[in-house]
This record gives sequence, C-alpha cells and structure tokens, in this order.
Amino acid sequence: MNSLAVVLLNYNGIDLLKQFLPKVLEYSHEATVAVIDNKSTDDSVVWLKKNHPKVSCVELEQNYGYAGGYNRGLKEIEADIYCLLNTDVMVTLNWIPPLLDHFNSNPATAILQPRILDYKVPNQFEYAGAAGGYLDANGVPFCRGRLFSTLEEDKGQYQETTKIFWASGACFFIRSQQFWELEGFDEDFFAHQEEIDLCWRMHHHGFNVVAVGESKIFHIGGATLKASPRKVFLNHRNSLWMLTKNLPDQILYTRLFCRLCWDGLAGIRYFLIFDFLSTWAIIRAHIAFYKDFKIMKAKRTQKTRIESYFYVRNIIVQYFFQKKLNFNDLDKE
Repeated sequence: MNSLAVVLLNYNGIDLLKQFLPKVLEYSHEATVAVIDNKSTDDSVVWLKKNHPKVSCVELEQNYGYAGGYNRGLKEIEADIYCLLNTDVMVTLNWIPPLLDHFNSNPATAILQPRILDYKVPNQFEYAGAAGGYLDANGVPFCRGRLFSTLEEDKGQYQETTKIFWASGACFFIRSQQFWELEGFDEDFFAHQEEIDLCWRMHHHGFNVVAVGESKIFHIGGATLKASPRKVFLNHRNSLWMLTKNLPDQILYTRLFCRLCWDGLAGIRYFLIFDFLSTWAIIRAHIAFYKDFKIMKAKRTQKTRIESYFYVRNIIVQYFFQKKLNFNDLDKE
C-alpha cells in the first residue's frame, strides 16, 4: 500500500485555510496532511500552528511560486505519493480511495486527478482542470468539461477513469519517485502550466496521466491567483516555453510560429475590447520567450519525444468558428 501526503501550498491564504483545511483533515484519514508556506505576510502560519498543531508546516524563506514552492517544500515531506492540493479546494467524503486504488493497481500511471467541479456552481465543471486536460497541436490547453470559457454541466458524462494528457495543478496526485526523477516542476515557470510541462515530460518517459471520475472535489478557482494581466503574461510565456521544451524536433519551429500567430490574434482581440493591459501582457510574454529561447531549448534533454501529444489540431477553429462548445462535440484528430 502506497503512503500518501496531501500537501497544500499557502501564500497569504489564512481565510482559505480556515474555510477548507478542516474538511481536508476530516476526509483525508488515508493521508498525512502538510502545508508549505511561501513566506506569507499574513498570520497564516501563526493560525495554523495554534489551531492545527499536528499539521506539519514547511516554512520557506521567500515566495517561490507554485513550482519552486512545491519543489523546495516537498523535499521535507516523505511519502510514496504526493497530492498537491490548492488551498481553495473543498474535498469530499471518500475522495482519496479511488485514486489510491488506481495507483496501487496501475504501476504505469504516474499522475492522477479527480473530477473537479465548481465550488460556487456545484453541478458545473470548474475551469482549472474539469475532468482532465488536453492540448491542441499549437499547445492550447482545454479540458473534458471546459472549452475556453464554456463550462459544461456535470451529468455524469466524464465519470469513467481514462487517460488524459495533463492533470490540474489544483489537485495533482503524483508518485514521488517519478516527481524527483524528473526533477519536479520547472521553477522558471513560477506559476501556471508547470503542471502541463511536467505531465508532458512524464509522457516522454512512458508514464500515463489519468483522470479518475469516481473521485470529486470542488474548486473555487482564481482564489489563489486572480485574473489579471500578470496571469495572462504567465500563461502565454509559459505555454511558449513548454512547447519549446517538449515539441518533437521536426515540428518545433513551425508549431512555435503558428502559436505566436494565434497569440497575436488574441492580443488584437484584447485590444479591440479595450483591454490594453492584457495586450501588453502578451507582447511582454513574447519578449520574454525570445529572450530566454536558448535557455529553454537547452532543456530539451529527453531523446524520445512523443509525437501524438494533441487531441485536436486546432481547438480555436473548432470552438470559435465551428461552434463546438462541448468536449464530446470535438472532432478528434
């Protein structure tokens, strides 16, 4: 039987800890629970030690973001499996057993996620992960249950256990051995899409990423990092970095060119709706991409690269022009 540690990464999230940590403790008897604190400036750590002294707290010396925070904090936590859980997640009764059962019977699976529903609209999938993630050929992410801003109602259509391409960082189960063998998350990403990058690297090494629909949680979404030009910048920059690191050699430059063009159209769209800060965020993301291109390209150390990394060739065309708004409507390619 694999040992499990449920690990929450906290930064100035005292209100979220007060709201959600009690249920994590109540419904996670199969696991130890720990908190990694990214040098919070509120009273998170003081409150945690006073109210939950049995929960171990790893205190970091600065805010390393999602990637660096987990990389550093997890070194202090021993377990066969880590569950990286956002502080804005409400877990449910018996959420852990289906995931552990899958790990115990499927050694080729390295990463899992449950079904993720919206805390505010409980019968609807949540944006960040839904029922498991995929990419199109240009690296644009989408999910079963969520295409762009369209969130599907949960009618049981995605409750089966199935292979996916990436799992959500909001609730990310991973075998510790594989996490450390791949040197964890890429800390240059800071936050956003580092989990997709790690999943892609895990595929290169022959492991599976799986969604287990029998398990479900509820996620607020955006509570730990709200929508902002900063978020737009991180998503666009990190997506380009991820493609640079993981695309097959023969299509690296053509796919990067296509993605840069689609990003340009996104920037024009923001401009037309007078969201000038988001347009500027995409421009800054491209500048950062060009500046650090050689650094990211040097990280292409894995010799075997999977070629079948995408579910559809162009999710933007299918969604915006062909009006395919639900995952099951997509024409898989």
